[in-house]
Amino acid sequence: MIGTIANKTDALYSLAPTSKWSITGDVINWYDEDDTVPTDAELAAEITRLQSVYDGLAYARARKKKYDLLNQDEMRYDDMKNSTTTWVDAIDAIKAAHPKP
Repeated sequence: MIGTIANKTDALYSLAPTSKWSITGDVINWYDEDDTVPTDAELAAEITRLQSVYDGLAYARARKKKYDLLNQDEMRYDDMKNSTTTWVDAIDAIKAAHPKP
């Protein structure tokens, strides 16, 4: 999914990943004779499912942003040399701030 809100394009890629199609406005142009066009109900259900998956991983995206700010290799090295737990403490703090649902 490209954005934060699942859409018809995302649903089509998910439901028919190998089919040939395009979208003009809100109209699906279907070019694949081997597959059938997903129904509006199937598309709506898939959009809901994809959005739910995306929303369910918000904690992981928030954690990654925080992890990326850490110099983890240096922290681990310093912890080894100094017998400290700074890296583990930092990771634990991030996980506590952004818990897995």
